[in-house]
Amino acid sequence: MELRGKVWRYGDNVDTDVIIPARYLNSFDEKELAAHCMEDIDETFAKNVKEGDIMVGGKNFGCGSSREHAPVAIKASGVPVVIAASFARIFYRNGINIGLPLLEIGDEVEKIKAGDELKVDTSTGVIENLTRGESYKAYPLPGFVQDIAKAGGLINYIKSK
Repeated sequence: MELRGKVWRYGDNVDTDVIIPARYLNSFDEKELAAHCMEDIDETFAKNVKEGDIMVGGKNFGCGSSREHAPVAIKASGVPVVIAASFARIFYRNGINIGLPLLEIGDEVEKIKAGDELKVDTSTGVIENLTRGESYKAYPLPGFVQDIAKAGGLINYIKSK
């Protein structure tokens, strides 16, 4: 799957409480979650993110609680992929479960800046920074994970089988 978008850049240890604050966890409405995504760290995100924009974080992105609301809020914001140096394992699995591709690129993530335009191929793991003329290699998503993402999440994937 090839994606292209503008970067929203965040640092290390972005936890699930920052991605979607606990005060909104009583809602399962994806649009409401998206409206509050990242508001405690970046009050401009929810108002200005565009469909197809790409979120980039540092090390241990998605640490904290195991709430599935966090990747749901990101995906519902129109973000089709998150790239980071590394992900907290529970967040990574929750991302897969809801069909949000997550790509790890280690320290190369430091070369990506806010506002850069990226072209991302989730099947090969190749990330092209069109702004800087650079290319990075992430671990590609395994075939079955790509199938889950294409289906829109694990439940849809299982239903299709």
